[in-house]
Amino acid sequence: MQSQIEAAVQAIKKSKSIVAFTGAGISVESGIPPFRGENGIWNKYEEKLFEINYFLNHTQEAWDMLCDGFYEANVQAKPNDAHLVLARLEKERKLKAVITQNIDDLHTKAGSKTVYELHGNASRLHCVKDGSKYSVFDFDLKSAPLCKKCGSMLKPDFVFFGEQLPEDDFGSAIQASKTCQLMLVIGSTGLVYPASSLPILAKEHNADIIEINPNPSSYTNSITDIFIPMKAAQALRQISALYYQ
Repeated sequence: MQSQIEAAVQAIKKSKSIVAFTGAGISVESGIPPFRGENGIWNKYEEKLFEINYFLNHTQEAWDMLCDGFYEANVQAKPNDAHLVLARLEKERKLKAVITQNIDDLHTKAGSKTVYELHGNASRLHCVKDGSKYSVFDFDLKSAPLCKKCGSMLKPDFVFFGEQLPEDDFGSAIQASKTCQLMLVIGSTGLVYPASSLPILAKEHNADIIEINPNPSSYTNSITDIFIPMKAAQALRQISALYYQ
């Protein structure tokens, strides 16, 4: 294991353009359950509750579900060492951007400035009619919130099944993936398309891939150059300690 950590540190020191690609695994140590696995979201909730048509047609039921632990876990969680190490690397201009599949806002809370949120952000709400945006903390979510300007329905500002990824963030993520020399793939299974295509795109443009994941993913035996089979915070702590010694 130490050899992989050392190899990762050398690759980070060598690279002039690093991008991080993060999935649910980076936030597990902050208390946010992943979607898949023994304690995953899909073991507690039906997937239909995250479909946009179901939300629009069964809004109060959907809000009841979202407030049954899901929202609290996502908006009250605090960054762990993995988020903090990435933010430090960005502050030192080593890391160019974070591309995340997560909706928990933990990269921003940790201090990262350039964050491309492929699936949106649970801390925000937006009006389905006029597009107005609000903080989730401005509402009591026990009942479905309404727009303060036009009275129309508000929905969480994250991507439901049946919705497109945010065009600006996805476009920026594509460009970052094409131009980076090194991509840190952290806590992603590689199963959620089209986000999962970005590490592959980076590899096709000659980036080296460091993967941090407790278990092998769809990337491990195909595009990964250095595989570190550890939890995200644990691995980034070790990488950081060696990098800054």
